[in-house]
Amino acid sequence: MLIKSAELETVCGVTSRLPQNRLPEIVFAGRSNVGKSSLINALMNRKSLARTSGQPGKTQTINFYKVNGELYLVDLPGYGYAKASEQDRQAWGGLIERYLNDSKQIRAVFLLVDIRHAPSEQDRQMFSWMCYMGYLPVVIATKADKIKRSRLAAQLETIRRALGAKDDLILVPFSAQTKQGRDVIWDFMDQVIENEER
Repeated sequence: MLIKSAELETVCGVTSRLPQNRLPEIVFAGRSNVGKSSLINALMNRKSLARTSGQPGKTQTINFYKVNGELYLVDLPGYGYAKASEQDRQAWGGLIERYLNDSKQIRAVFLLVDIRHAPSEQDRQMFSWMCYMGYLPVVIATKADKIKRSRLAAQLETIRRALGAKDDLILVPFSAQTKQGRDVIWDFMDQVIENEER
């Protein structure tokens, strides 16, 4: 897709009303500091559309990015931020659950995990919950440039096994630095748009 326009249109906190969007929504979920903002910037060919930070827990809202007037990329709050209070973590979790339950426009869900590590308990819970809700999450293994190519296949298999996923799980290694995996992810999003137009 040729990116003609991309803008942060709506920001929702824990007390906000969720928008009643009419365009398809593509959702990005993952732990704090897994690279969601970097992924969105790479997809949009922008350096700072989504704010990145070396400090985990920065994204505490649901951010809706409108792309070409055709779809939304939805950045969920990062989970698993250890320094956040239990009350804050529960509030963010409730916000995520409310959105995933209530939105009628979700067409694809991407779960981001760090390719260097086995998925955390919270990653596994999020994956299981998404499947339970009827979504077929695509798993994006971020920071692929941080490991040797010879370790790539083994790390992807570790992620697949840890999530308890079936063999048909779509698992995409991605690097915001090298843009590895960017075209594959856009292929999925193009399919969403094409399906809407039929």
